[in-house]
Amino acid sequence: MTEQLFLIAHIAGQSVAIDANQVESVVDIGNIVAVPRAQGHVRGLAALRSRVVTVIDTRAALGLEPGEAAGGRAVITPVDGHHYAMLVDALDDVAPFEPQPLAAGVPLSGMWQQAGRGLIERDGEPILTIDLAALVPGLVAPTT
Repeated sequence: MTEQLFLIAHIAGQSVAIDANQVESVVDIGNIVAVPRAQGHVRGLAALRSRVVTVIDTRAALGLEPGEAAGGRAVITPVDGHHYAMLVDALDDVAPFEPQPLAAGVPLSGMWQQAGRGLIERDGEPILTIDLAALVPGLVAPTT
C-alpha cells in the first residue's frame, strides 16, 4: 500500500485518523441552532461562510456521552452533496501514513465498528481510521 494523507483528531479522548480526501476544511463552529425532532447526534445547524451546515456531535454518533452544548472545532466534510460539520475535541496533525486493514480480531463496538475502516501507526501507536460518512444520520457508509 502507498501512503495517504490523514488528519489526526481526538474524539472522547480517543485518537482517530480521517482520510484527508474527506476533509474540506477545519473550522471553529460558533452558534448552533437546534433542530426540533432531529436525531440525537444532530446538534443543529450553523452558518459557515454564507452557507448552512448540519452539525454532528461525533461523540453521540459513536454511542458515547454527548459533547458540550457549545460549538467547537469541527471537520467540514461533504457527504452526498451536503456539508456536515463533524465536531471533534481537538485536532492534532496532518501527515502521510500507510493505512492497514483492520485485523479480524480487532474488537470494536457499536458505531466504532461501523465507522472504523483500518489502522495507521504513529510513533508505534495504532490509530483507528474512520469514515465520517458513517456518522451522518440516515446514511450507511460503504465499506472499503
